[in-house]
Amino acid sequence: MQESLYEKLGGRDSIEKVVDSFYEKVLADPVVNHFFEHTNMDKQRKHQTKFLSYALGGPNQYSGTSMAKVHENMNLQPEHFTAIVHHLKEALEEFRVPNEDINAAVKHVNTLRDDILYK
Repeated sequence: MQESLYEKLGGRDSIEKVVDSFYEKVLADPVVNHFFEHTNMDKQRKHQTKFLSYALGGPNQYSGTSMAKVHENMNLQPEHFTAIVHHLKEALEEFRVPNEDINAAVKHVNTLRDDILYK
């Protein structure tokens, strides 16, 4: 049986560390940080850890609203999505995730692009 990307990355503890690094990068980026001005970041980090864990083949603990609904009326543009993906890649690289696995994670995130860039 093939190991999931979630397992390859080290499970929930590792995903939490990646998410923390990811949000440090996002919050330092003026292109996207304004989207989080009124966000409870502790809650956001926990939520994102569950979502990313599930998205990478881990246990389904994600019970959030659909991507389209969550991002509705945010006026997200392609440059915002690109910045977020870039920060995710950087966070994964920081934890020495192999390029092959980073590419697989980004490929999965890209499947959500149309829902996140809500029209």
